[in-house]
Amino acid sequence: MKLETLGWNSFFAEPFAHQFADTAYTVGRVALEHKHIYRVYSEHGELLAEIAGKMRHNALGREDYPAVGDWVVVSARPEEGKATVHAILPRKSKFSRKVAGTVTEEQIVATNVDTVFLVNALNRDFNVRKIERYLLMAWESGANPVIILSKADLCDDVEEKVRAVESVAIGVPIHVVSSLDNIGVDELRPYLGEGRTIALLGSSGVGKSTLINRLHGHEVMDTGSIREDDDRGRHTTTHRELILLPAGGILIDTPGMRELQLWETGDSFEESFKDIEELAESCYYRDCTHAKEPDCAVRGALADGTLDQGRWNNYVKLQKEAAYLARKEDQRLQLAEKEKWKKINQSQRKMKHRK
Repeated sequence: MKLETLGWNSFFAEPFAHQFADTAYTVGRVALEHKHIYRVYSEHGELLAEIAGKMRHNALGREDYPAVGDWVVVSARPEEGKATVHAILPRKSKFSRKVAGTVTEEQIVATNVDTVFLVNALNRDFNVRKIERYLLMAWESGANPVIILSKADLCDDVEEKVRAVESVAIGVPIHVVSSLDNIGVDELRPYLGEGRTIALLGSSGVGKSTLINRLHGHEVMDTGSIREDDDRGRHTTTHRELILLPAGGILIDTPGMRELQLWETGDSFEESFKDIEELAESCYYRDCTHAKEPDCAVRGALADGTLDQGRWNNYVKLQKEAAYLARKEDQRLQLAEKEKWKKINQSQRKMKHRK
């Protein structure tokens, strides 16, 4: 396999040359992860890789382990079809969410992605509020979002739904497709140049696997049926996987994510909610809470209908969620720092004991 076909470029080559030029190590890209066993694509072909003991010992959290899309530094044993992972090269982008449940921990969905296809079905599962949440996380990842409205053959009011999405996805490309009828699929191919990586994100049943089959040209993914009672799909993808396209480009399929909790937001709030941020700047009081203050531009826009009440409610909800997560993350980082120094002290005691 050519590294350039896998997405290798100067962004990754420079840190590798700086840190590992005088070693016998090589590089590979993580294509599949199964409980710390990894399928890695490399110049030696496909390798089954494990984490080096030193790397595992120094890991403090999930982000210190490889994820699908990562470029990793490996010692390859091609004659065995195996390798050992020693390090992760810097990530160009990272799409993360909070793990499902009450635990405050990061789950890395995909890394080193150039474009995120946010796939939403034009059936009864269509939800603009969900699209807002996906957009927020896509901007935060560092990749460029593209909205794919799938299953157009099941929708009688496509133009109305497109307008609804345009109102919340300002400046983001929107493509309407029907994989069943092969409509709109060719419009996506310009995103799929050689070495370009696209991650597909969306709930179960929105048609990600069928779309991948269309883009690939072969049935490389299983596809599932839709439950008739609510138009929601059954899980057909159960893991993240990197898929090479014959004509160039790399796709990362992801499991359908019914629960999508924020992990980071940063400046992505401004990108996702530009209209609300600009309204807030027009308020009479700079510290306006948009509650009871006079001359509040936000409340004025809600009153005259220029700002959708549902969009405002979702904005407030996501802000509260992000603030809560930030507080929990501070606690987690403090515990991680303690764990780091605990490991350092343990290593120092072992070295003294050996002397």
